[in-house]
Formats: sequence, structure tokens, C-alpha cells
Amino acid sequence: MSVRKLKPNTPGQRFRVVNTFEEITKGKPEKSLLAPIKKSGGRNNQGKMTMRYLGGGHKKQYRIIDFKRNKFDIPATVKAIEYDPNRTARIALLFYADGEKRYIIAPQGLKVGQTVIAGEKVAPEVGNTLPLANIPLGTVVHNIELRPGAGAVLARSAGSYAQLMAREGKYATLKMPSGESRLVLLTCLATVGTVSNGDHMNIVYGKAGAKRWLGRRPRTRGVAMNPVDHPMGGGEGRASGGHPRSRNGLYAKGQKTRRANKYSDRLIKSKRK
Repeated sequence: MSVRKLKPNTPGQRFRVVNTFEEITKGKPEKSLLAPIKKSGGRNNQGKMTMRYLGGGHKKQYRIIDFKRNKFDIPATVKAIEYDPNRTARIALLFYADGEKRYIIAPQGLKVGQTVIAGEKVAPEVGNTLPLANIPLGTVVHNIELRPGAGAVLARSAGSYAQLMAREGKYATLKMPSGESRLVLLTCLATVGTVSNGDHMNIVYGKAGAKRWLGRRPRTRGVAMNPVDHPMGGGEGRASGGHPRSRNGLYAKGQKTRRANKYSDRLIKSKRK
């Protein structure tokens, strides 16, 4: 998984850096695992805009991903590594021994023809899913549950992973992608390995239109608005706008936004850097 720089044939391609897609083995997705995506354009059920700068984007369908990995002790063969327009990581198409097909987020190094399995006592190999209680200390994991059986919510984007640092009582200590150290129940499932497409961070869009393909419209700076529209608007000439803040007046830099006495505070051992 690597990136390539385009030839500067046009101004938009001059600085553009794109994925090579060399790891992808199948073009068209599995039809039975597709679902429609309805775009709102940032409007609610009354047609009023409630989110700015959304709209447009390339038409796409949702790939139904198995975040629960709840088919225990049934081996699955990796049939294809595919592109998913809805996420930064690649996805893998699994054919289970009982005939069922499912998509999972592909870990780095997963190859077509490889066998993966989920269960309580399976080997801690790349692509296998097992409880944190049975994973060796120091192992790199992704797709981690926060509540047993609820499905993976942590470390799902391209190149991300967490590291299993310790076990104490009914909790495991995980070093999160953000640098935070956090307690997670030992009964929660996690998948061994790092999420694929780690080079996603090196992509350069090169032109505004590439953001429009993703459904993001141009964002207007607060200092370019009038005082009626934004706290940083107005002023004579090119005024800087004062302290950076959001449209609602909340400070954008430095102010803590996490709720005091949040229920999960007791599970966080050290904050992110």
C-alpha cells in the first residue's frame, strides 16, 4: 500500500498525491452486502439547513461491515480486498465455511486465500478476533469493542491501532491511537493487527473539487462574515477577528469541551497528549 504523485499536467494535478490501489483485488462489490445511502445535503425533515457545508458528492452505496465478528469458531476465507468509498481503510470479503459472506475491515498484511477466525481460544494472528483476556500483552489490535457484544467502535480508520499494555482485575489497559491510556473490559473483542491503508495520511487532494467529490462544500471563514453571521465577523478593513471561536461563541483553541465528571473518567488512566 503506497502512494504515487501525479504528473503536473494541470494545476489541480501539480501537487496531487493518490493511492496506488495495488492491494485491491476486486472491482465490483458484493451485491448482497450493499445498502442505499440517502444524502440530506445538511437539511432536516422540514427542508431547513441544520448543517452547513454539506452537499453533493459522488453517488455511492454503503457496504455492510461486520463489526461484531460474532460467528465464533467458523473459519472464513478471504476472497477479495476491496475499496470502500465510505471509509479510509480497505475492506475484506470473507466467505465462511457455512456459506455466509461478510465484509470486515481489512488489517494490514491480510492476503487473498488466507483464513481468519473469531472465537474465545483462537490463535492471536492477524485478522483473528478474540477477547482481550486471551490476547498476549504488547499485541497491536484494532476494531475494539467498548461494550461486550455491541460491536467495534475503537481504532477503525486507516493505519490506526491500539496496544494492549496490561491486565488488572476485569479490565485491560489499552494505549489508544490518540495516546490516551484507557481501561476496557476483558470480555470485549478485538482484532489482531493494524488497520490497512496506512498511507492514507500521505494523500494530497490537490484541488477543491476533490473535496466536492466527498460531499464537502466550500467553508467560509468566520472573519470574512458580517457581525450578524459570526462572532469573528465585521471590523474595519481586514480585522483579524479577535479570539478564535465557533459560530456559537465557544472558544476554538484551548478551551476544554469534555464534560466534567463524565461517567468514563474513571476508565481513563492518562489523557492524550
